[in-house]
Amino acid sequence: MSDNIWSYGPSSGRQEGTDLTGYKVEATDGHIGKVDKHSEDVGSSYLVVDTGMWIFGKHVLLPAGTIASVDHQEEKVYVARTKDQIKDAPEFDKDKHTADPVYHDQIGVYYTQHPHM
Repeated sequence: MSDNIWSYGPSSGRQEGTDLTGYKVEATDGHIGKVDKHSEDVGSSYLVVDTGMWIFGKHVLLPAGTIASVDHQEEKVYVARTKDQIKDAPEFDKDKHTADPVYHDQIGVYYTQHPHM
């Protein structure tokens, strides 16, 4: 994992320029959804995950530093957080929070204070 919550860790297996849209997303305790959008912006990389019916069809924003590994053959992203940690994160509204620096700060603090167990 990365020291910077908004950067992909060197051991994540993330390949720059690879589109992760549609990859399945796995928490440490099970499937949570699929990648709806991702950002490779230096210092503010993240995934937006469509949780489907898992938490009532919501989207969640996951900083790149929460990603443990990416399996490109299986098209899966493994996140080093539990389902409950993700579900309890500050609510994400993709129409107003995607580029909101205040929201990004809230998310960064939340995931830094709730490290992988």
